[in-house]
Amino acid sequence: MMKRLVILGAGESGVGAAILAKQQGYDVFVSDGGAIKENYRTELSGNGIAFEEAIHTEAKILNADEIMKSPGIPEKNELVKKIRAKGISIISEIEFAYRYKGNSKIIAITGSNGKTTTTALTYHMCKMGGSDCAMVGNIGYSFAKQVAVDPKPLYVAEISSFQLDDIKTFRPDVAVLTNITEDHLDRYDYKMDNYISSKFRIAMNQQAEDVFIYSLDDAITVQSINNYHIKSTLAPFTMSKPLPQGAYLMNAKLHLKWKNEEMQMSIKDFALKGKHNQYNSMAASLAASVVDIRKEKIREALQTFESLEHRMEPVASIKNVEFINDSKATNVNSTWFALESMEKPVVLILGGVDKGNDYSLIKELVKEKVKAIVCMGTDNKKIHEAFGDIMPLMVNTASAKEAVQAAFHFAAKGDVVLLSPACASFDLFKNYEDRGNQFKQAVKEL
Repeated sequence: MMKRLVILGAGESGVGAAILAKQQGYDVFVSDGGAIKENYRTELSGNGIAFEEAIHTEAKILNADEIMKSPGIPEKNELVKKIRAKGISIISEIEFAYRYKGNSKIIAITGSNGKTTTTALTYHMCKMGGSDCAMVGNIGYSFAKQVAVDPKPLYVAEISSFQLDDIKTFRPDVAVLTNITEDHLDRYDYKMDNYISSKFRIAMNQQAEDVFIYSLDDAITVQSINNYHIKSTLAPFTMSKPLPQGAYLMNAKLHLKWKNEEMQMSIKDFALKGKHNQYNSMAASLAASVVDIRKEKIREALQTFESLEHRMEPVASIKNVEFINDSKATNVNSTWFALESMEKPVVLILGGVDKGNDYSLIKELVKEKVKAIVCMGTDNKKIHEAFGDIMPLMVNTASAKEAVQAAFHFAAKGDVVLLSPACASFDLFKNYEDRGNQFKQAVKEL
């Protein structure tokens, strides 16, 4: 009897899992409550995979042996409740891909902030070190699709807490937890403990020969780590003290110690600037060391890495006003990091869909560095309440174009216009990439 796998959601992870499931001999059915993008529809049809869109037919879903749901579908969804009530096992795409990865190794990276940069940097190090590897998960291909189409001996995977919620056996050889800050609390009943537990699941199945990399300077991680029975070898990184094993920053120098080797490098030589990137660099360097990338290759990678689109991306300088696109800052903490690295007066573009944000976290930095706030969203009430008393210059806008024009109007020579919204983008844009691209377009049109 063929095992029936039903996949909810036909995005990158859903379609990738469908291709792998078909290849592995499952009876596969894909159901998406909305419209399926053209490219994904073509892929499903081309692989002879049955699917439906703009509807969930319960009879075709509730007869599954197993269900893989898109990370975007929350537990409180009515269909998910029915699946749980029937006792059908729900897994995430990374769990499914993990079953068929063979002897390949996995470096899995999660955290509230810095995970995309850390993943891309780790991948860059592994590539430079001669490893035949792929970057999968939230960036690049879905993990399942990579396993199906072009398997590799090493996967560097960026993984969200939503994907970790539905793992059962997923066990990375190297797990990286960059930090834990309040984010996505709307998905965790506004309980921080639920979100923390979700992140620590990355190490749940690890054994003594695996490695868990984490920040000693992240208060929540350090307070919580003893609540989870972590069996793997711990590899911390810090800026506060020297370590016998791990990575630390002292006197503007990175020290990387793993097994019996040690490397030192001046942070002046890092391609990535800003304190948060020094943390990302330590995490990535440790991960690469654990999979035996040579120290000189790690050093070279740190010097040559190019930053990511929509993450503190310089757009243009117009009349001596610098424009920076940090559209990927979808929570307050990301915006905190962006402001923390600013050295010139800032006109800040904030706003979008708020996930239960606590703006008091950035109030001090705003007071110190920001001369005007441009709100860009359909509902900016909370931003006005948070900064109204300290920010005389605040204006509401309802498009990227309006926001850029208003910001340019407030900016003087030598200022920076920073798009670092601290919110999700779905009120006015398709996603944070669309927001960043519209911002860049508006800057070009000035």
